[in-house]
Amino acid sequence: MNFKKIIDQKDKAAKYMIDEITHIIKTCGKRDPGSEGEKKSCEYMAEVLKKDCGCEDVKLESYEVAPRAFYGWIYFTITFVLISVALFFFAPIISIPLIIAGFAIVLIQFGVYKKFLDPLFKKKTSHNVTAIKKCTGETKRRIIFNGHPDATWEWPVNYALGGVGFEGHAIIVVLGALFYLVLSIMYVVKNGVTFGMPDHSDPLVKAALWGLLFVPFMIGLYFMVNYRRVVDGANDNLTGCYIGIAILKALKDEGIELENTEIGVILTGSEEIGLRGSKAWVEAHKNEFKDVPTFIYAYDTINDPKYLMANYRDLNGTVKSDKDCADLFFEACQEVGVPCTKGMVPPLGGAVDAAAFSQGGFRAAGVTGLNHKLERYYHTRLDSYDNMNADGIANCFAASVKMLEMFDAGAKQ
Repeated sequence: MNFKKIIDQKDKAAKYMIDEITHIIKTCGKRDPGSEGEKKSCEYMAEVLKKDCGCEDVKLESYEVAPRAFYGWIYFTITFVLISVALFFFAPIISIPLIIAGFAIVLIQFGVYKKFLDPLFKKKTSHNVTAIKKCTGETKRRIIFNGHPDATWEWPVNYALGGVGFEGHAIIVVLGALFYLVLSIMYVVKNGVTFGMPDHSDPLVKAALWGLLFVPFMIGLYFMVNYRRVVDGANDNLTGCYIGIAILKALKDEGIELENTEIGVILTGSEEIGLRGSKAWVEAHKNEFKDVPTFIYAYDTINDPKYLMANYRDLNGTVKSDKDCADLFFEACQEVGVPCTKGMVPPLGGAVDAAAFSQGGFRAAGVTGLNHKLERYYHTRLDSYDNMNADGIANCFAASVKMLEMFDAGAKQ
């Protein structure tokens, strides 16, 4: 089936998405993970999927999350490191395991998104939406479009200084921790296990005193996240939510019914706290949607058209995406003349929900439209409805419709 008419209406679709995103931001309230605003936005989009998109089966599902746990590593790790700095001057042997433990917590909680600290934090209820548009005949294939409706808390340093300042701050703290880890090991190797005031003439002690310049930066990392301000999350990630919704609405408006391709939209909450919604969805649906070839596309932060990317690796580069899935999106972009690159979510770049789907055994890939060298709007108050990119949204929509056309024709299955 040829979807050229819908593709040609990409600007109209982009306007629809921007209008809907603006409406949600203005009416649903702040959408931090597990909040009432997140739930209201899910309920609103579920109703749109049912009434305006022709989805016969729409479900709102709840699950438990610990919103503050994801960034909880900051308080444990930085506290461990600061204690280690002080202990270097009295008992450097203790500094070594403390710093190592601090790095381990970062790796587990942020590096691979495990729920290591979650049991220690207060729980809330978050929500997912699963919507299915049936085909008219036998289901031979299925494509699912995904986005996350939640928004994050502001990163003050990124707002004040931009990505260079934000990333530079984090790098300085890491270097400071490594500096004291190495000094502690060298001191123990040189002097053995000692307790009490060290010899201040020792070059290692003098280096440690100079290392105190790292301490203000370490303390500053306690304030990496401002829990008092929730950003609007227009780009990150209502844009991702509305790609699939806009495609289904366009099909319905044109009276198009697919014979053998089932289309789904899943909106997974609490992505900003470690993919908790997509992880919950995978657990709830682990025995479903595997009866026919099924591709899941997780869209995240669709903004600048020059950064549209098919992601072949995810979760700080540790999770492999489905190659056919990523290839299909990239090839669709080429077919409609939309600029797109092949890439990945890099180390320290976080993740998109595709990582959780891939880990759960589903065929998935992420689609992003942002500069991975952080821009000032990312996770700040500048991510609002008046700061979206219509061209970037329109291009992603056009490529995604072409991808659906190619998938419906049996490509990459």
